[in-house]
Amino acid sequence: MRAAIVHYWLLNFRGGEKVVEALCRLLPDADIFTLFYDPEAVSPIIRSHRVRSSFLQPFRKTYRALLPFMPMALESFDLRDYDLVVSSESGPAKGVILPATARHVCYCHTPMRYLWDLYPAYRNDWTQSHLKRALMTPFANYLRLWDFASAARVDQFAANSENVKRRIWKTYRRESQVIWPPVAVETFYSKPAEDYYLIVSELVAYKRLDSAIRVCAATGRKLRVVGAGPEYKSLKRISNANIEFCGKATDAELRELYSRCRAFLMPGEEDFGITAVEALASGKPVIAFRRGGALETVPTQDPLGGIFFNEQSDHSLRNVIEHWEQIENQVQPGMLQAWASQFSEAEFARKMRAVLFPEASGIADL
Repeated sequence: MRAAIVHYWLLNFRGGEKVVEALCRLLPDADIFTLFYDPEAVSPIIRSHRVRSSFLQPFRKTYRALLPFMPMALESFDLRDYDLVVSSESGPAKGVILPATARHVCYCHTPMRYLWDLYPAYRNDWTQSHLKRALMTPFANYLRLWDFASAARVDQFAANSENVKRRIWKTYRRESQVIWPPVAVETFYSKPAEDYYLIVSELVAYKRLDSAIRVCAATGRKLRVVGAGPEYKSLKRISNANIEFCGKATDAELRELYSRCRAFLMPGEEDFGITAVEALASGKPVIAFRRGGALETVPTQDPLGGIFFNEQSDHSLRNVIEHWEQIENQVQPGMLQAWASQFSEAEFARKMRAVLFPEASGIADL
């Protein structure tokens, strides 16, 4: 059986790319197809596979502006020789065209945010240019029609959370099976907390990092921010000496930052929230917005792994941090690490293998 993995773009190494890496372990001979590829940005496991990029590759430095052309680029991939195709979707990936003899499984991190859930915010709140707003409306309408139609090309959907399962049904009217994404929980460790809060995130508007930075800057709390992205300059302008921007961190540096933080802040709504699981695997609690994937990953009773705030405002976040600091001595790091074990790479592999190879799974069950 010849297999292919389709991922929207391989230009960094975050949660979506970690799923691709796990798929590479399950499908060691698979070829990878992607719109844009930077071999220096991904792991050796991904680089060890044959990776084919699209005709848009020469323009990868401006990839965010090329969304209207991505459907054509995906449909240009020649996948006639493959029996199994696994698409990894949160940007456009599932829209590839397959022969009738091939099976298509889509692992969906979320339907494209900028076309569906967050479209009003992208168009009205985060796009300053009037010209961009004017152009966005017809292009977004065309892309939504294409995205909905391309969902019919998928034989089976897997969702990365119950949260995303609801979005898949709302957007495409397709059922899906929940398979939590893989987290290398056993590689994280806990150390005595130091006096800083931690955020690990791409610096983009919908993550709502601005709120956490304003709160910490106003109250004198120390905050370390790991990640890069287009919002760096605007976030830097509202920060002060208490806020440290760490940029991109290596795996070893990131584990050390998790291990020594006071608590992890997640001020935006996450599809699943791999970073929250990584914090819990480090024995650290999570302060999160009460919506999205955090409701599945963060325990708030026994074990006490975090606390939620109910509205995305500086006032609400500040109040919940102050409340948290009164009860943080109740946290038991060992219990949080045990809780995080259910999101392991091994558990992802077990469930995903049953989806990819249902015949083998059925024989094993007998």
